[in-house]
Amino acid sequence: MMSKKTVVVTGASSGIGLGLVTAFLAHGYNVVGSARSIEHLQEAAESLGNPGNFVVVAGDVADPATARNIFDKAIEKFGSVEVLVNNAGYFLSKPFTDYTPDEVDALVATNLKGTVYPSQMAAAHMQQRGGGHIVNISAALAIQPNISVPAAIPLLIKGGINQMTRALALELSPHKITVNAVAPGIIDTPMYDPSSHGFLSNLAPAGRIGTVEEIAEAVLYLAGADFTTGVILPVDGGMSTGKW
Repeated sequence: MMSKKTVVVTGASSGIGLGLVTAFLAHGYNVVGSARSIEHLQEAAESLGNPGNFVVVAGDVADPATARNIFDKAIEKFGSVEVLVNNAGYFLSKPFTDYTPDEVDALVATNLKGTVYPSQMAAAHMQQRGGGHIVNISAALAIQPNISVPAAIPLLIKGGINQMTRALALELSPHKITVNAVAPGIIDTPMYDPSSHGFLSNLAPAGRIGTVEEIAEAVLYLAGADFTTGVILPVDGGMSTGKW
């Protein structure tokens, strides 16, 4: 059993997830990363130099069996899990009446179930070990919607995750488990075509889009903060403050 802390990061093969993996490894954590595609996870590991303290687990995070497998592998390899980051998810902006049943089902599966099932595994494990940290990745738009970015269905789910964060913070506080969320604004990831960056930069009073490293800084803080819980922390250049 290794003495360093272990973090589980879902949606770890690209974008914010890969940035989180990079940051946690740099801070000495063992990291267990999950994503749907083993090929993409292996590519991520190769890009990081295949570190021995980075373990990958492929599977659909909306399936409770995948969450169980992630934690089984993490505990088998590293002994315990101190931090869970629920990063897996995707964002689909379109008019409310245009969402198809398949799109609604996919958003619920990945963004909602993909947060619930790993959190259940983490809560049970962390109660047994006497503490831990759960960090959810939400969205600034779930705090303050914007008419320029219609996204009622994703925000329905992310807003619910914000409330779950607060409720779980209360429920798990007696077990020394903190539960918080980071609410990113527009972040420079492959999700956004570079041609859209000019428009997207105008969605925040800071006048720019954010970086993956700025999200990682916030997550790292919450992953080690014992007296901060039930917080939805916007990292959005002021995007969620209101209309300007």
